Amino acid sequence: MFSIESLPDDVVDAAVRADWQRLIDADLPSAGRHPSESNRPHVTLAVRDDLPEAAMRELARVGSVLPVEVRLGGAVVFAAGERFVLARPVVMTAALLRLHADIVDLVGPPPARYAVTAKDRWTPHMTLARRMTAEQVGRALGIVGASTIEGELTGLRLWDAEAKVVTPLR
Repeated sequence: MFSIESLPDDVVDAAVRADWQRLIDADLPSAGRHPSESNRPHVTLAVRDDLPEAAMRELARVGSVLPVEVRLGGAVVFAAGERFVLARPVVMTAALLRLHADIVDLVGPPPARYAVTAKDRWTPHMTLARRMTAEQVGRALGIVGASTIEGELTGLRLWDAEAKVVTPLR
């Protein structure tokens, strides 16, 4: 599985990591509990089982539109089976929609299992925690709060989940 991800500037990165740490300090699930060097705040643009070689070569060109402004909202909760994902929603802009559409046009439409990355179903966000219970979500919402975070998306990377390898694209 491959994931194409946009990376935030240092301001947004630090603010999201601070959210991760506040969740850890409250003994709640947090994306910050994953010590992998590849674990960092990001916005997933596309997920595919494989990528055509031609697309791989073109991803850096598509990423040349970066940086784009980004604003993260207070919090959003996604159902994930019996548990929940807590994230900060990314406010949609024309520039972000163009970046996403260009990536999807390049790599092709997603298979059904990755439909949430399709042009008409994409919900950009930065994950704060996964596998939360409803009670944990309630506590976490009070910790994360409703403040917004503003900055830019400045980088683009390719995550190869099978090989556990990150390839910077921009």
